[in-house]
Amino acid sequence: MSTENLPQSPEQPARKPRVAVVFGGRSSEHGISMVTAGAVLTAIDRTKYDVLPIGITREGRWVLTADEPERMAIADRRTPEVADLAEEHEGGVVLPVDPTSREVVYSEPGSVPKALGEVDVVFPVLHGPYGEDGTLQGLLELSGVPYVGSGVLASAVGQDKEYMKRILASYGLKVGPYLVIRPREWDRDESAVRKRIVDFAGEHGWPLFVKPARAGSSIGITKVDGLAGLDEAIAEARRHDPKILVEAALRGREIECGVLEFEDGPRASVPAEIPPPDAHAYYDFEAKYIDSTPGVVPAPLTEGQTAEVRRLAVEAFEATSCEGLVRADFFLTEDGEFVINEINTMPGFTPISMYPQMWQATGVGYPELVDRLVQAALRRPTGLR
Repeated sequence: MSTENLPQSPEQPARKPRVAVVFGGRSSEHGISMVTAGAVLTAIDRTKYDVLPIGITREGRWVLTADEPERMAIADRRTPEVADLAEEHEGGVVLPVDPTSREVVYSEPGSVPKALGEVDVVFPVLHGPYGEDGTLQGLLELSGVPYVGSGVLASAVGQDKEYMKRILASYGLKVGPYLVIRPREWDRDESAVRKRIVDFAGEHGWPLFVKPARAGSSIGITKVDGLAGLDEAIAEARRHDPKILVEAALRGREIECGVLEFEDGPRASVPAEIPPPDAHAYYDFEAKYIDSTPGVVPAPLTEGQTAEVRRLAVEAFEATSCEGLVRADFFLTEDGEFVINEINTMPGFTPISMYPQMWQATGVGYPELVDRLVQAALRRPTGLR
């Protein structure tokens, strides 16, 4: 029987990919994550993607939030809170750990769970532990949902400054002198730990930087000029992470470089320089986000230095098996050598952050940057790769 004259069903319009922007979280970088999310929600192309904003409270509850990026900004020197944007205060969002379904479900006590539709890709803009460190990435791998940024291993390595430095050094990148203090060491014999630090200072000189081993946004870091401030610095670092890092101060210029995954592989942006902030002892949290100390983009380097730091940034990206994006931070020492300080697998992504500024100067504006990251995630499968 011919079907030529039968009525044809109208073709359904292609569904736009659905992007869940996940932000907030349990770390001390909760507020900065929200500022980043506000910028991403503003920039993402709504004609190309459907967007689902999902916040994680400081207690760890996943909630639907208002799609109001203007409320996710720093105001009166205070960072925003997911709880203030939550649409409901009892229910929660659940991403089933089932790779055959990408259905997001909303559930509240005493009610039948409500399906919110499938998610095609997650854009996790969480900073710090419980989000940037491989934990969320592991959940998304179990769920079979593609996501922006590095996988489980690279995210964990990028968060733990000790193992990051070990891996980078094993690939031939130069790192500065550092000391690791693990929680058992401190709990077992505080005086022995102090002696190790003092001996380290005797070898490398004061000041030292005492910091949490697994935190970012310069939170919990103290510049220590002598023995008198050491205990207070250790206590502040341990408030954010029981494992801490002690680093020797490096004399030189702070240079940053962004790496972005293109269709043909990772490429580096023009670098930026972070000048010493006038009102701060170093480039700390307030200098970065509250007082918005400006960086210099592009950094005033020679052509050879620019090429070298871009090469090293991509090398660091590859050495740690990163995907999507990375910001690599270096010191250009007085003898002209680049020393890598750290990488960030989900760097500050606010409009004033250095990563988007470097790419803007390279020719990739903020909306295109967001789009390239989502497209890279959609191209990449979950699982072993």
